[in-house]
Amino acid sequence: MTQRAGNLPDLGETALGIELGSTTIKACLIGPDHATVATGSHLWENELVDGLWTYSLEAVWAGVQGAVAALGDEVERRYGTRPTTFGSIGVSAMMHGYLAFDEAGELLVPFRTWRNTNTAVAAAELSEIFGTNIPLRWSVAHLYQAILDDEPHLPKIASLTTLAGYVHRALTGNHVLGVGDASGVFPIDPATGTYDQRMLEQLGHLAAAKRPGLRVEGLLPQVLPAGADAGRLTPDGAALLDPTGTLQPGIPLCPPEGDAGTGMVATNSVAKRTGNVSAGTSIFAMVVLEAPLATVHHAIDIVTTPAGDPVAMVHCNNGASELDAWAGVFGEFAAALGHPCEPDAVFGALLTAALKGSPDGGGLLAYNYLAGEPITGLDEGRPLFVRTPGSRLDLAGFARAQVYGVFGTLALGMRVLADQGVEIDAMFAHGGLFRTAGVAQRLLAAAIGAPVAVGRTAGEGGAWGIAVLAAYARAAEAEGDLSLSAYLAERVFGDIDLEVVEPDAADLAGFRTYLERYEAGLDIERAAVASLAPSADTTDIADSARDAEEGDQ
Repeated sequence: MTQRAGNLPDLGETALGIELGSTTIKACLIGPDHATVATGSHLWENELVDGLWTYSLEAVWAGVQGAVAALGDEVERRYGTRPTTFGSIGVSAMMHGYLAFDEAGELLVPFRTWRNTNTAVAAAELSEIFGTNIPLRWSVAHLYQAILDDEPHLPKIASLTTLAGYVHRALTGNHVLGVGDASGVFPIDPATGTYDQRMLEQLGHLAAAKRPGLRVEGLLPQVLPAGADAGRLTPDGAALLDPTGTLQPGIPLCPPEGDAGTGMVATNSVAKRTGNVSAGTSIFAMVVLEAPLATVHHAIDIVTTPAGDPVAMVHCNNGASELDAWAGVFGEFAAALGHPCEPDAVFGALLTAALKGSPDGGGLLAYNYLAGEPITGLDEGRPLFVRTPGSRLDLAGFARAQVYGVFGTLALGMRVLADQGVEIDAMFAHGGLFRTAGVAQRLLAAAIGAPVAVGRTAGEGGAWGIAVLAAYARAAEAEGDLSLSAYLAERVFGDIDLEVVEPDAADLAGFRTYLERYEAGLDIERAAVASLAPSADTTDIADSARDAEEGDQ
């Protein structure tokens, strides 16, 4: 939604959304019409500590407080008053990962994010036992890997959760998760709307054999659907959000969700046969299923919407960060020539140039692998730009190859869904990559072979999406029988115009050729991983201006 104008709405009718993405923590305040009233943000980056990607809890709270304070500053600047309350609050964050706590609530090991790929043995074993795909980044894979490795913190573990679940519990005291976020912790039974009991028992037997006395089920957060009561802001929670003491306790919170779920809300893609693509530091597609998939595949996760409906998820660890890094290089070059440009202008120029490139990339290849990529079987990544001697190196071809590179691994996963007969009526795209009209949208349509829709909410991201979920929880409490899909379709997106781009025939054929070269060239990527050690100062590329989540996972 575009930012609203006019008077500040009654604060009791507003909703505050907070999302912790991979490069940016964002706060978004919406009014009763779901239009944005104010925003705030705080940049942060993950760290590679002892071989694992992490963020410190101190950085979590510095970022949350910074984003909320920036939002309060904007409200005060525009309306002359600082918020003391909100109608409701929601917290979202990068899905998956591992936050393990003892009985006193102390973190036992540094937060292990979705980006880590050290859980291959655990994920493979659980996938075989459960008969469903357990990705490397899921919380249960991290837990079981710790059990297999006999990590010393296990005797003290009393609970585990995701980043959104951790922040929510600190604000309310409630150890809960929205079902969408919970579906990246442990498989969900769609019939019960909570963890699959058969698989829990199987995991319990495995854990007991290797770690007697460890009760896995007792560690996991309670699962809640969208619209459920998830607690209220405590005095300690209010002080965490706003150390100045201006914000008052007692505000209701909706169930905490993951960035995949908020992306679905932000694009109105929670109904069957709809889907969305979220592009940020990672890139992933979500397709709401009509029926279970015929076979299990390592490239496809089965998660849920915030309402609990099954979703096929194609998640790629690497998204737009490498493209963003190249935009930074071109920005530096422009500045060196005496023509400094805003980052968005540089990025827009690159995207626009991509439309003029050869439909098949002209013999140029780009791999955006800053991290490992499970879909293509790589535990580590090495960003590469490769071309044949006879290829033409110009800006248009380079830009198109880089954009194709963002979509390459995603296209491989979407091909699996197509082979299983999954049909999509509408695919929505969101994230900053789609702010330049008609470019990434058109090339994504070629990559997935389906129409792609972009609306005014394309750049809003997950902070707006979780604010909408917070508003929905308040409405559901007041009105009773109100489904999330009806709420979104009728009250949030009823008057939003969408721009739909059909796949272009030349782009379809060109991307097909590019993808064949991309698959064949993965051997180059594997050789680079084997021969080139990562930098000792490996940090995530800050792409906050274009982060979808963001979090982005």
